[in-house]
Amino acid sequence: MDFVSGEIFAIDKPLGWTSFDAVKRLRGAIQRRLHVKKFKVGHAGTLDPMATGVLVICTGRATRQIEGIQSGVKEYVATLRLGATTPSFDLETGIDARYPYEHITLELIEEKLPAFRGKIMQVPPLYSAVKVDGKRAYDLARKGKDAELKAKPLEITALEVLEYDPPLLKLRVECSKGTYIRALARDIGESLGSGAHLTALRRTRVGDFSAERTLSMEQAAALIAHASLEFPDWYEQNKKTE
Repeated sequence: MDFVSGEIFAIDKPLGWTSFDAVKRLRGAIQRRLHVKKFKVGHAGTLDPMATGVLVICTGRATRQIEGIQSGVKEYVATLRLGATTPSFDLETGIDARYPYEHITLELIEEKLPAFRGKIMQVPPLYSAVKVDGKRAYDLARKGKDAELKAKPLEITALEVLEYDPPLLKLRVECSKGTYIRALARDIGESLGSGAHLTALRRTRVGDFSAERTLSMEQAAALIAHASLEFPDWYEQNKKTE
């Protein structure tokens, strides 16, 4: 493997890991394999800690492809819990309000979903990495401070019901870069005259990278540890001196 010219890993990010956790794990594996103190590794599109699924990680010069990769269409399978909201719009925080959901039928859901397809405007969650006056919104949220976030344009190319077993609603979503599925859950809940938050989220595709062809963190680390190196000149010049 040529980590300097660039390798691309499609990882199945575990539940509870941040995207940075995954990058750090693979960067460490590469540094140990090459005996270097520093190495460039990045990911193509943040995945929330409470989400699982496709996380594309690039090494070396392949990090130049990150912008192009993360601009591709993303696909998710999202499970919404109707009738309750949380400040983070997922399970990172506890329920803060409850609403009736008994009136929500599959017919009502199908009636409301078209409003969320196509090009729409979306207000990001307060628990997000969006910057407000130079500070991350989630830092303000965790300190109990309110911030006004501006709506941003995005496109949802597909939105369909996979299963409805009240109060749980499972959806398949195809969307553009910058879409917050947590915010989509919030908005769908409101449109149904109720509230909603995510109880599960899995990213199944990023551009050409699909969940069926991902590696676990352990598999990726093992692959790196046993890889045949293809750049001995660079390796000899940059390895740590013993």
